[in-house]
Amino acid sequence: MIRARVLPRLASTSLTKPAFRTYASHPPGARLNLPTDFSTTPILAHTSKDALSNPELSAEARNGTASRQNLFQSINSALGHALRTDQRTLLFGEDVAFGGVFRCSMKLAEEFGDTRVFNTPLTEQGIVGFAVGAAMEGMKPIAEVQFADYVYPAFDQIVNEAAKLRYRAGTNAETMGCGGLVVRMPSGGVGHGALYHSQSPESLFTHIPGVRVVIPRSPSQAKGLLLGAIACNDPVVFLEPKILYRAAVEYVPQEAYVLPLSKAEMLREGKDVTIVSYGTPLYTCSSAIAAAERDFGCSVELIDLRTVYPWDRQTIMESVNKTGKCIVVHESMVNAGVGAEVAATVQEGCFLRLEAPVQRVAGWSTHAGLAYEKFNIPDVVRVYDAIKTALSY
Repeated sequence: MIRARVLPRLASTSLTKPAFRTYASHPPGARLNLPTDFSTTPILAHTSKDALSNPELSAEARNGTASRQNLFQSINSALGHALRTDQRTLLFGEDVAFGGVFRCSMKLAEEFGDTRVFNTPLTEQGIVGFAVGAAMEGMKPIAEVQFADYVYPAFDQIVNEAAKLRYRAGTNAETMGCGGLVVRMPSGGVGHGALYHSQSPESLFTHIPGVRVVIPRSPSQAKGLLLGAIACNDPVVFLEPKILYRAAVEYVPQEAYVLPLSKAEMLREGKDVTIVSYGTPLYTCSSAIAAAERDFGCSVELIDLRTVYPWDRQTIMESVNKTGKCIVVHESMVNAGVGAEVAATVQEGCFLRLEAPVQRVAGWSTHAGLAYEKFNIPDVVRVYDAIKTALSY
């Protein structure tokens, strides 16, 4: 049926000018769903002064310099620092030695040699299993899973081995743990990743005690959070939004610094609505907030969870108790997602202060298709409508 409908249109149309589009984009004259302007978004630090004024930075980093980097460059900087300062650090995964698919490990094998930065066979279970064993022997392994979509064969190693090891060790936890183990993986939609390159599986790991789940929003955050993950006594699943690898560019402090895990960050203060998000959707939320504040005269608070498990309940509760309204936005599917946990916790802890139901704006519960992928995930219009609904409730 589809073929019969499409082929006549193809037959009467020039091959260089297709009569229809198979991708999602904003229509002419759109006011809300415009592409993110990464050169002006307030989410990023566009000057060296902005980057160095972050109060979470170490004194050395604040008094140093900053340079413009994209996300994969800041990841590379953090990996290089970890390898340079601790001989126990190892970096490995599929194609890591030549830089990886997204070039995050570029030139590191040349500097540190193939005994510390090396390729592995194409077996995620083997990669993570080797990492667990290395961590138990006192090493600090950084294992890369080439795409988050392929982490599932390693799920057992993370859940039943890495996450449980510190608890299982009891009084021997200091000498028999998985501290320093980091499993890095690119995640999230990229516009054309389809079934096996656009998944956001973070919520699957948030049900597991003993493992931390971190998702950075920007280059400067990625550097500090990755170094924090490597220093952590718990194993960390570190998901890097692949669409931001080259798109997000900002000033990043040159010195090494550690950002705290399980600590949310308030990106902008507000008094009428609280929006909680993480990773790429924060840019969507920022655009929606700008439009809503202009149209409705409201004031919206935006919070980045950064660590989605264990997450910072106190910061979220204090905000919602102030505003009385809460919206949770994430790219992964709405069913049993991070938003469900945040919404339930807010309902329990802020019930007497809530002035509207907690809303979840998230990905639809469906597979990512090769075409129209953008329709699956939250856009500016959906977040804008959620703000409008909260204000008018």
